[in-house]
Amino acid sequence: MAASSINGILVDGDILIGAVIPLHVDKYYPEITFQKKPPPDNCTRFLLEQYQQFQALRFTVEEINRNPDLLPNVTLGFYAYDSCAVLHGEVVGTFWMLTGNNQAIPNYCCRDYPPVAAVIGHSASTYSILMAHLLGLYRYPQVSYFSTSPLLSDRTQFPSFFRTVPSDKFQSVGLSQLVLRYQWTWIGLIAADNDYGHQGVQVIKQEIMNAGACVAFTQFFMIGQFFTEFKSIVKVIKESTAKVIVAVSTDIYMIPILEEMLRQSVTGKLFVASEAWSISNVLSVEKYFSILTGTVGFAYHSSTIQGFQEFASSIHPFSTPGLTWAKIFWEEAFGCKFLNEKNVTDLSKYSGSLCTGDESLFSIQNNYNDVSSLRVSYNVYVAVHVIAKALHNLMQCKDSTGQLSSDKCSNISNFHPWELLYYFKKVQVELSDKREVFFDENGDPPAIYDIVNWHQTTEGAIKHMKVGRYDTAASSEDMFSINTSLVRWPTGGQKVPVSICSESCPPGFRKVARRGEPMCCFQCSPCAQGEISNQTDAIDCLKCPWDMWPNARKDQCLPKAIDYLSYEEPLGMALAMTSACSSTIPFSIFILFIHYKNTPIVRANNYALSCILLISLSLCFLSSLAFIDYPQPEKCLLRQAAFGMVFTICISCILAKTIMVVFAFMATKPGSSLKKWTKPWVSYTLVNICSLLQLILCIMWLTLFPPFTQYNTQIQPGIIVIECNEGSPTAFWCMLGYLGLLATISFVVAFLARRLPDSFNEAKFITFSMLAFLSVWLSYIPASLSTRGKYTVAMEIFAIQSSSWALVICMFVPKCFIIVFRPDMNSKEHLMAKSKTLK
Repeated sequence: MAASSINGILVDGDILIGAVIPLHVDKYYPEITFQKKPPPDNCTRFLLEQYQQFQALRFTVEEINRNPDLLPNVTLGFYAYDSCAVLHGEVVGTFWMLTGNNQAIPNYCCRDYPPVAAVIGHSASTYSILMAHLLGLYRYPQVSYFSTSPLLSDRTQFPSFFRTVPSDKFQSVGLSQLVLRYQWTWIGLIAADNDYGHQGVQVIKQEIMNAGACVAFTQFFMIGQFFTEFKSIVKVIKESTAKVIVAVSTDIYMIPILEEMLRQSVTGKLFVASEAWSISNVLSVEKYFSILTGTVGFAYHSSTIQGFQEFASSIHPFSTPGLTWAKIFWEEAFGCKFLNEKNVTDLSKYSGSLCTGDESLFSIQNNYNDVSSLRVSYNVYVAVHVIAKALHNLMQCKDSTGQLSSDKCSNISNFHPWELLYYFKKVQVELSDKREVFFDENGDPPAIYDIVNWHQTTEGAIKHMKVGRYDTAASSEDMFSINTSLVRWPTGGQKVPVSICSESCPPGFRKVARRGEPMCCFQCSPCAQGEISNQTDAIDCLKCPWDMWPNARKDQCLPKAIDYLSYEEPLGMALAMTSACSSTIPFSIFILFIHYKNTPIVRANNYALSCILLISLSLCFLSSLAFIDYPQPEKCLLRQAAFGMVFTICISCILAKTIMVVFAFMATKPGSSLKKWTKPWVSYTLVNICSLLQLILCIMWLTLFPPFTQYNTQIQPGIIVIECNEGSPTAFWCMLGYLGLLATISFVVAFLARRLPDSFNEAKFITFSMLAFLSVWLSYIPASLSTRGKYTVAMEIFAIQSSSWALVICMFVPKCFIIVFRPDMNSKEHLMAKSKTLK
């Protein structure tokens, strides 16, 4: 039996379920003066979708009553109340069902039997929050099919609240992950200025920013704002470089924004829709095609209910519970009017057709009988099944295994709300599509959403195409499943739009934040010398290992080129050949001197010292070979010491020659005491002493600060210069300075003795040779300090060869010329005659 009130109906049963469903939308907002009682709600617009939800309630109750395995021998009945989508209606409807009387009386029940087991509702989260406070006092189970506010997950405030839709927290996280999945890092946020909008935006913004993306702007709006405020909001949207806008709102709230976007000709934006408007028929009109085509968003998980289409299309306006609603629906569906006593006068002015009740719903297609993708109606269907399953579990309880604290089971015909609440927390329902529904500790079901995409069809309509799914119960890899081939973007193609503040930095560059702007707005700066970045949008560049260097694009490290003075390169080859060939010249002169050792010119120039000098000069040329090719540790240890020692012997011999010339000339004077110093042992002793001092210096150097092989990466970028570190620069310059000291003494003595008779000395040649020697090495000092790497080595080799050639040319070339080409001058008579001429 069905009974009805002005806004509600009752279908009797052994156990009753209450349902608050806004079949109308209250579009009339009277002025409230607070001087008289507000007028009653004026329910003006009947919604076909909501009437489908009411029929889903009827269908599910009848389906359960026919099922012998679920609540056997128990008949479900229900209350249904049309709240007109206003808070007052939601409250009155709830109390009407709990009271059991036409007059809603808080905290009072006029009906003892059958009890109201649970309440299905309410629609908006704000309404559910209010009613959950009241129902929670008595632990009445409340199951909402539409309220998504995260606040309702607080079990301390709402201990008896459950819902068959996911919390907005899951949706907000999912929307942010959808945005990040397509690498949209520059996002605009707009939202309704209410709990739904603020809480959704808060979570989305946090998730986006945690992932490194940025929010370009955040704008809140509400119905009733001044036109100028909408104008300024749309101006922000238009001027922003963000191409993707996440909109957390209901469809009604979106209309003023879209209207203003049309006025300002705003296009090229992609909307990401929350579930409250992602499948809105109000917005799916041709007027908004230019703005909303390509929109993607979350929608409640859709499914089908077997047999529901036939049930929904078979209702009759004169035999369906809730006759008033049925007639209003019939008139809306067929565009006709029923004839009755109350509207005879109005019908006289009505030019349309009259309703007969014989019209067939199978002949039309509208939002009511479109059951291909049930969403809210399916949530109502699930809510009824959840209540029935909890009642069934309570009914199956046995005293010996009682689940409650008293170990006593409740009677299905007489139980308290809090007793049923226990079974709600444990309920688990498997639906016909194999989906399992249960509640977590917060009363939330597993979150699953359909991802929809707004397609413009060839007929000029917008179709909400399901292109994927977001399921939090799945693994992290399968949480998102999107068929990209089905997605159509605002441009009409499959190319994903780009929404970034700054173009990505390619490899070889790093991101540098712009002062005073979000982190997504940056400029690209090339990596510094010696650094690379091998990925797009690198935050920092990576320093290459010491033995590697960036390539030209600075996106990978390559092994550094090895550089040293090698035999294979032209410079090294030329210096090596010059050294080898040059070393044969002193040796050839040595052979020549041996052959002509008894001639006056050889004997007059201290034959023994000349031979030692020639052998040393040949070794000087050869010592430069130790500076060429890979600087092995043995080479580094000995090459400078060997060079220093052979040159010391050379200069010592020249010094001994010079001093012996002076002593020999001075010893020719009668009564001279210097004659004993002209003996050969003096010159040998002098050479040994000078060489011994250099030897001691070199031994101390090699012992205390031994040279070693060094990999120098500082001389030239991208090149490893392999060189010898001298260990102690001071020791090196002391060794070289000692050579300079010997050469200077030789130069000074030879210069002072330059006017002695040629028959007794070669002071002029020694003067020129020492002058050339000192000039070369004095030039070497600034040259070595201004060059790097192998060119420093080449400079030293050049100095060695140049100074050696200076000694060879100045000391021996004139003598060799006389020996070879002027043998007539190589005689004692010629030398004596020359000596007399000078006297």
